[in-house]
Amino acid sequence: MLNFLALFLQSSSDAASQQAMHAMMVMVPIFLIVVLVCLAIVLIPFWFICKKAGFSPWLTLLNIIPLGNLVLIYVLAFAEWKVVPASQQAYYPPQPPYPPQG
Repeated sequence: MLNFLALFLQSSSDAASQQAMHAMMVMVPIFLIVVLVCLAIVLIPFWFICKKAGFSPWLTLLNIIPLGNLVLIYVLAFAEWKVVPASQQAYYPPQPPYPPQG
């Protein structure tokens, strides 16, 4: 797409190039907003996962680096978490009282 735009800018008149530059100036802020929203969608859950696992939440920034998210997933998967496991009793509903034997 950028090659097409470059060709268009070279071969077109001055009015067309001004129109293309205006279109690019409109597209760049929209693109930046989309990138920031996508980063927030990825970074916020990883921030809370790292915090709940007992790691520094700043490890979340590895997601910005290419293949850094893969490193973070492996760190979270194979590291010893510093949290106390919940008791199994908390996961089961309370048992009803037994009927009296008689």
